[in-house]
Amino acid sequence: MRIAIAGAGNVGRSIATELIDNGHQVLLIDKQPSMLRPERVPDAEWLLADACELSSLQNAELASCDVVVAATGDDKVNLVVSLLAKTEFAVPRVVARVNRAENEWLFTEQWGVDVSVSKPRLMAALVEEAVTVGELVRLMTFRQGQANLVEITLPDDAPYIGRPVRDITLPHDSALVAIVRGNRVIAPSPDDPLEAGDEAVFVCTAEVEDAVRQVMLGI
Repeated sequence: MRIAIAGAGNVGRSIATELIDNGHQVLLIDKQPSMLRPERVPDAEWLLADACELSSLQNAELASCDVVVAATGDDKVNLVVSLLAKTEFAVPRVVARVNRAENEWLFTEQWGVDVSVSKPRLMAALVEEAVTVGELVRLMTFRQGQANLVEITLPDDAPYIGRPVRDITLPHDSALVAIVRGNRVIAPSPDDPLEAGDEAVFVCTAEVEDAVRQVMLGI
């Protein structure tokens, strides 16, 4: 994919490095000359420009991008970039960084945002995920609440321990997408058995989260 990232600070560069390592083409945009450090991410394209200006985004050929990431440290900038990317260039997917938790309610489809990432919320979720066994933890929200990424760490007495994935009867609008077992990430097949301590990762709607929890934990 071709991906444009507005904001070439630590967050933007980290995202760019990860995406390039996964085989994607990345363009980093920043209006501050001091932030343009091509030696930090040598395989990325770099553009000195204001991502809030339509002409800059035209020069960046944003219409050819599959994804735009608004990753600056300014929520106002991230909202403007998201709106322009979606309305002026019809970018299929826009991901926006939320810097201040009180601004999270603004990052909606009305502003062109498909997925918002709030660092405080994500950090809280990761803390919960690290210490909670036998509870459902929401890791991320997609499409403004239409679907969530949730995780359940299976305790020893979970009903499906030792049984294959095919035996699990999940509610509608839910899917088991990964099993994290130690250092391994398993794309579950029908024959894969579940083990105590597995981190089962689901995509589901908010309405069926409780049902997924009941199925997987038996409570």
